[in-house]
Amino acid sequence: MKYTPEEVLLYLKEEDVKFVRMSFCDPFGRQKNVAIMADELPRAFEYGIGFDASAIDGFNGEVRSDLFLQPDPSTLVELPWRPQHGRVCLMFCNIFRPDGSPFPSDTRRILAQAVQCAEKMGYSFAFGTEMEFYLFKTDETGNRTMEPLDQAGYMDIAPDDRGENVRREICLTLERMGMHPEASHHESGPGQNEIDFRYADPISAADNAVLFRSVVKTIASLNGLWADFSPRPLSDFDGSGMHINISARKDGREMSPLALVPGLTDKICEMTVFLNAAENSYARLGRDKAPAYVTWSEENRSQLIRIPASAGEYRRLELRSPDSTANPYLAFALIIHACLEGISEGLPLPEAADFNTLHAAAQLLQPYRKLPASLAEARSAAAESSFIRAVLPEEVISAYCV
Repeated sequence: MKYTPEEVLLYLKEEDVKFVRMSFCDPFGRQKNVAIMADELPRAFEYGIGFDASAIDGFNGEVRSDLFLQPDPSTLVELPWRPQHGRVCLMFCNIFRPDGSPFPSDTRRILAQAVQCAEKMGYSFAFGTEMEFYLFKTDETGNRTMEPLDQAGYMDIAPDDRGENVRREICLTLERMGMHPEASHHESGPGQNEIDFRYADPISAADNAVLFRSVVKTIASLNGLWADFSPRPLSDFDGSGMHINISARKDGREMSPLALVPGLTDKICEMTVFLNAAENSYARLGRDKAPAYVTWSEENRSQLIRIPASAGEYRRLELRSPDSTANPYLAFALIIHACLEGISEGLPLPEAADFNTLHAAAQLLQPYRKLPASLAEARSAAAESSFIRAVLPEEVISAYCV
């Protein structure tokens, strides 16, 4: 439900909400917040709530360190695990300088600008994420261990799958918060799980991805567990990805996902540092169905891009290289810009790679470009990219590439 400021204030009063979390992300997609008392919200809507940006990685240094958070009332959501008396709600915020100008490193705004750019050209995009994570046991003091919750495998069931009840609790919590999980199951690794989201507009989908990580970690903690979203927490088992499903419309009409392939394949290496932002990300790529080459195909899960077997409004493209180190606002913004550039320049559709790239002979793979093989290589590709410099502010590029 999309609220106005007036409706938010009325809701807080009627529902006995005492605290409001003013939420935002740093350039790396790490969720931050400051909690204010509910009666401070009128001031937040009108003037914003100040905070010290010098303490946030990738934001300002000590000079010009004052920034302000202004809540987006359409994002109001209750945190159902908090007390029912003196409830707690959350809103995502836009970030401003003291003079009222937008803060360049506000990645949620960067995505909004990408959406506006697409709309001016007659295009609209929708995104859905498939997010994998591990559940680890904790010790007697509540600290994480590296012992997985179970030893189950792909789509196993209870009692081998010991994460079933936790996933159910996560899905019900998400539903109460207005999000729409489509499916959940045990993944291939021991203690590894996946929950998939229904597609949504880009900003809502990115907000949901940020909230999802918070909900999973919270529900896991309440069950005495530790949720790990890192790309490869166990070196001998499958890594965890954040597969991104993308569909698009032109002037309201559904587009073939093949129209999005040329732009993505052309720009993917330059974008990779923003999709795979940790050194550990590159221990995942090229192993266990995670791609290493710039390829696409129908259905084939060894590819960078696959076109799943689906029809109608569910026809989509799946980008398989990203992981949860990605800031979803930046990831979606770059995907939109890359797709638009590919369409505008009339880039041809590359030949499909209808074979298993993970087990193919070197000679067969020779014609294909490789994704960056390390964080340093990915940083270099982004730093040298005219495309990245055209669509992202220097402050964000520097945060990732310096």
